[in-house]
Amino acid sequence: MVFGQVVIGPPGSGKTTYCNGMSQFLQLIGRKVAVINLDPANDSLPYECAINIEDLIKLSDVMNEHSLGPNGGLVYCMDYLEKNIDWLESKLKPLLKDHYLLFDFPGQVELFFLHANAKNVIEKLIKKLNLRLTAVHLVDAHLCSDPGKYVSALILSLSTMLHLELPHINVLSKIDLIENYGKLAFNLEFYTDVEDLSYLQHDLDQDPRSAKYRKMTKELCEVIENYGLDKESVGNLVKLIDKSNGYIFAAIEGSVVEFSKIAAAPVDWDYFRYPFPHFSFCVMCLLCLLISLTSRHQCSEILGSIQVV
Repeated sequence: MVFGQVVIGPPGSGKTTYCNGMSQFLQLIGRKVAVINLDPANDSLPYECAINIEDLIKLSDVMNEHSLGPNGGLVYCMDYLEKNIDWLESKLKPLLKDHYLLFDFPGQVELFFLHANAKNVIEKLIKKLNLRLTAVHLVDAHLCSDPGKYVSALILSLSTMLHLELPHINVLSKIDLIENYGKLAFNLEFYTDVEDLSYLQHDLDQDPRSAKYRKMTKELCEVIENYGLDKESVGNLVKLIDKSNGYIFAAIEGSVVEFSKIAAAPVDWDYFRYPFPHFSFCVMCLLCLLISLTSRHQCSEILGSIQVV
């Protein structure tokens, strides 16, 4: 079995920066990592790319040849990738023996809650290559400063999770920049725990544009609240992803009861109890990763301030 992450989220949410920082973090704790760029519009990559979709198709070529805009061009590129999935499979096969995979997808959100092409690509890879993947959905934290945008982001996350049908982790990115958008109506835990959205109703009712949709907003908030969400740091984020895609079970030989105990355990289980291959975690790993990143913004976004919701 091969494990990895499907990194998705709206444009500008920090997917490429996340893949760059996460790949460095995983390498520092002893995993061989391969980053696969599946965004045909991303021509400036900060990480070493093991596979690049631009070797198959480029968004600029599609737009020029078919007179399409960027959104239509991305849909075309995903359709083309689905029809040429053998190309991606052949590129991935040499990496399957010992690599952890990070898939950097485009930022067009319609690809992940509306269109079927990206979902089909993921499903075919899972079935043909026996992959165990978790969707990591990034959301820009500045949306917390506006109740309407925050609820919209939650609906998008939920729709994406239900559409892709993968283990799903929501991540608030760019926490270090959130103060630039003013003081939050509630503390950060309120937005990461998503426990009682009725508190947002007062702020939403103050906006004349949303007041007339009060009943619909209330119903949507109740739908969102049916799904529990948690908050963790980058270390626990990796643990949570490993638990959701099954990585933690790979080296365990035990009974069904033992597996059940681990599956039901909280996120902060004894991570060193099990013989994970090449896993060694320490504070110096974090320090080295911070040093290796090129700016304070990247350091804060990837390590110091990341929140899982």
